[in-house]
Amino acid sequence: MRILITGGAGFIGSHLCEKLLKKKEIKSLLVLDNLEDGEKKNLKHLKSKKIKLQKKNINNFRSILPSFKNVDVVVHLAALSDIVPSINDPKNYINTNIIGTMNVLEAMRFHDVKKIVYSSSSSCYGIPKNYPTKENNKIDTRYPYSFSKNIAEQLIQHWSKVYNINFISLRLFNVYGTRSRTHGAYGAALGVFLRQKIANQPFTVVGNGNQKRDFIYVSDVCEAFYKAIKSKKKNFILNIGSGKPQSVNTLLKIIGGKKVFIPKRPGEPNITHADIKKAKKILKWRPKISLKEGVNKVVENIDYWKNAPLWTPKNISIATKNWFKYLK
Repeated sequence: MRILITGGAGFIGSHLCEKLLKKKEIKSLLVLDNLEDGEKKNLKHLKSKKIKLQKKNINNFRSILPSFKNVDVVVHLAALSDIVPSINDPKNYINTNIIGTMNVLEAMRFHDVKKIVYSSSSSCYGIPKNYPTKENNKIDTRYPYSFSKNIAEQLIQHWSKVYNINFISLRLFNVYGTRSRTHGAYGAALGVFLRQKIANQPFTVVGNGNQKRDFIYVSDVCEAFYKAIKSKKKNFILNIGSGKPQSVNTLLKIIGGKKVFIPKRPGEPNITHADIKKAKKILKWRPKISLKEGVNKVVENIDYWKNAPLWTPKNISIATKNWFKYLK
């Protein structure tokens, strides 16, 4: 099986590459990444002739087109993330997350690639009324980021109907693990917390810290992608989370340290909680890593965060004020 991964040098992508290279049925692994969020160092430890990295941007159709030749499955991870930057610069998000996805689909169509596994986002649910949240829950995209990710998912569904491209779309909840992003006040919370711990800074907690998130460890997410790649089932949207939401305060209790509290940001749910029954049934998948085990795995690799940008209570407070400003 020959796999192409867009965004494969990023957080989830690099872990997925690591997993796939251990599988005998994977004959080749081509990574396309513009290396803005992704980094070469995330793949540097992978010593295999199977993997090849090409620095390419999915916004450039002519550039990426030749890469899709002789590919069996595309895993589409490349995207711009984060909410406030998407409010500030929606055009960039539309270009990358929607038009970029169409470029991927058109490159697949040109080279007759028949399967795509898409990294979608649970943010499409907005603030759900029902928990746990099922895949047929009302779509409520509140920001350009979630809007762009969901429209890209709809593009994939449409191309599937018109051009007979099979898909599995995984709506990811709160993914954490080693190599997660730390830059920006809207980066992965655990990475920001660990950088603050290294610097002996207090943890900046938005709101009272009682808000719950469906944290899912990256290796469990990669297992879901692997099963989706191999699955004979087609044209499904699946939630990928732990199904066991935990509070931010619980997360910080595991890490250990002092906290400071900043105002809650409007438009954020008090809880995210994935209904994962469908993924269990379709993919024969279930999460295995508890929050305590996962956080301990990350803490064991805390050196990774030593050179990451430090977000202090002061500049995170400034960023939170910007959140309010953009939503006025």
